[in-house]
Amino acid sequence: MPAIIGTKLGMTQIFGEDGSRVGLTVVQAGPCHVTQIRTEENDGYDAVQLAYGAVRPKLLSKPELGHLEKAGAPPSRHLHEFGLDEVGEDLSLGDQVTVAGFEPGLVVRVTGTSKGKGYAGTIKRHNFQRGPVTHGSHNVRAPGSIGAAAWPARVFKGQRMSGRMGNETVTQRGVQVIDADPDRNLLLLKGSIPGGVNGIVIVRPQ
Repeated sequence: MPAIIGTKLGMTQIFGEDGSRVGLTVVQAGPCHVTQIRTEENDGYDAVQLAYGAVRPKLLSKPELGHLEKAGAPPSRHLHEFGLDEVGEDLSLGDQVTVAGFEPGLVVRVTGTSKGKGYAGTIKRHNFQRGPVTHGSHNVRAPGSIGAAAWPARVFKGQRMSGRMGNETVTQRGVQVIDADPDRNLLLLKGSIPGGVNGIVIVRPQ
């Protein structure tokens, strides 16, 4: 089972034979073209580069277009490298990777960019508890003490404080493949996966 790049289309649901509801995430995955084969002799490591996402040629630079044309691939927006343990060793330059290799019941891990929440406080970002709201207290949503006194006279790195929340690379493990539709390049995954609608995701073997 090779790895593949896709776009998260959204969520839906199906009902099992016992009437239970199962939430699904629909991913439009592939087809991904093999655009480069890296070897230990030439590059110092072994990997396979896949291209995904059709785009107008004018939006790519001439070196990018030349790189894709050399592999016989159409103009593509996203390029990503995978190890041989993720895609296998039987791929050649110009091959296509589709969802046909994903069978129902397989367990995969999905990597995507989580939804950005903007600048968030400690209560929303780290699940802090708020202070009292009565008896004249002004410590309602303040973070509280963050350091010591005269020593060390600084704030330690890694303190849980307010800041940008979300918009990070997140990997969801243990995602089960419910079904795959090679004709429409669709992959149905059980449950939710990182990212918003139209976000780019990478599906790899578990």
